[in-house]
Amino acid sequence: MNFLSKSIILFLWVVGSFAGTASAENMKKLGSLNVHYMAIGATFLTPEIAKAYGIERSRYNGLINISVLDNSKKDTPAKTVRITGQARNNLGQFKTLEFEEVKEGNAIYYLAQIKYSNEETFHFDISISDGSEKHQLKFSQKFYVD
Repeated sequence: MNFLSKSIILFLWVVGSFAGTASAENMKKLGSLNVHYMAIGATFLTPEIAKAYGIERSRYNGLINISVLDNSKKDTPAKTVRITGQARNNLGQFKTLEFEEVKEGNAIYYLAQIKYSNEETFHFDISISDGSEKHQLKFSQKFYVD
């Protein structure tokens, strides 16, 4: 695992550790899947990490990060899945999410970007399929322009 790989994993873990902030990480158990998810403003990323992963670092750009672990196996390893989704704001406008799979050593996570306005809330509806199970992950996030 290279320095940038370790950096983004550590960064996402640290950001997710701040429960109660606008960038808190969450986890939902969906069948045999533990789905960890968070939505943050892209300015939380360092310029180096944003560049390495092709993420637009802007005060109007959000990042959705999802990782899926197999809770039916010992040590709940990361699992490759198919993820699609959309986000709806409070005005009823929809945006399709384009997820990119990132593999870093044993870690697998899925990243998507979304444009937002200050204090805009999005309601996410995400389909996750591993070939044998299909689940819906739903959550909301309010974004702020910093």
